[in-house]
Amino acid sequence: MTSSTPRTPRTSRPDPLLSQLSALPTEAFRADLAEIDRLPTLEIARLMNAEDAGVPAAVRTQLPRIAAVIDAVAARMGRGGRLVYAGAGTAGRLGVLDASECPPTFNTAPGEVVGLIAGGPDALVSSVEGAEDSRELAVADLDALHLTPDDTVVGVSASGRTPYALGAVEHARALGALTVGLACNPGSALASAAEHAVEVVVGPELVTGSTRLKAGTAQKLVLNMLSTITMIRLGKTYGNLMVDVRASNDKLRARSRRIVALATGAGDEEIEAALTATGGEVKHAILVLLAGVDGPTAARLLEESGGHLRAALAATPG
Repeated sequence: MTSSTPRTPRTSRPDPLLSQLSALPTEAFRADLAEIDRLPTLEIARLMNAEDAGVPAAVRTQLPRIAAVIDAVAARMGRGGRLVYAGAGTAGRLGVLDASECPPTFNTAPGEVVGLIAGGPDALVSSVEGAEDSRELAVADLDALHLTPDDTVVGVSASGRTPYALGAVEHARALGALTVGLACNPGSALASAAEHAVEVVVGPELVTGSTRLKAGTAQKLVLNMLSTITMIRLGKTYGNLMVDVRASNDKLRARSRRIVALATGAGDEEIEAALTATGGEVKHAILVLLAGVDGPTAARLLEESGGHLRAALAATPG
């Protein structure tokens, strides 16, 4: 029986990139998994599940840093700033995914949360050769957004060394924007380049170097926190209800009615009347029902309170 343990390659001269990758925990070879392809499928699934179980604990070590990032982002977005993710490959796709889910979930304006991926939209479904190695491409993508100091750019890279993510963070910081480096290796160049560093160290992957696995899961968990808790801070929820949901299809329209019901305890007819009076705006309809005001008054109170439903309720008599 031959062993599947990789042999040390013979090279005539050292490759700097190979040396860099070999030193990263996410790229490390797991000798204990060298015969994984010989195992029963269920056993491989159990091993993979056990590996994944450690990701939330790795994220937990970064919670104080993540919270600091969220407070800084929310303060800037409250002044009209934007949240921009920049990454390549899996990291870029995760940023685009998170950004694309904000409009239907939190009724964010177009361009308020942006996902940039090296190589552009084509890179979402196929590899764009060389795009991740271009700092210049990141600069061009950010310049197209006309960054301001109220914007935040989050560079996302499992290795913490991807040129596109590094270039984005370095350029954004030079322009005065808030910068965040999200990586899955300690002491990364990306973390050093950013004002805020979040390094979720998940260790070697089940399949050596396949950072769409644990590293990808860690990045998704952190991005979930960044966008969701920032939106909570901005008043996009009432308790844990998505009161800024955009009802763009039948499912979301049904969800809107349910959210109004959970927030107010009102009956179906009252809910329909309130939603009709407010053009289907869930937050406005809740204020109409709880404060006993009409649609225009609800809109005014919410505008004066910066969109925070609790503050608008506190401003109504009774």
